[in-house]
Amino acid sequence: MDDVTITLLGKPGCHLCDDARAVIERVARELDVPWEERDITKSERDTEQYWEQIPVTLINGVQHDFWRVDEDRLRAAIGALRGS
Repeated sequence: MDDVTITLLGKPGCHLCDDARAVIERVARELDVPWEERDITKSERDTEQYWEQIPVTLINGVQHDFWRVDEDRLRAAIGALRGS
């Protein structure tokens, strides 16, 4: 069972989402953490909630960051959840 899952909320054509994806892919690969991406335009609720904040990073379903992903902060949050 995985102890941490990262979710990237974004939309097509979002250059900040592309930047966030690159950081999340790198961190997830290096820390062996699963990640997923969700297109907010496919959900009225996601669109309403996150439209002005994308890209949004969730860790285990809890909002961690928005607009930009800070690689060091993401690593620290994952480490804290894992107890390391």
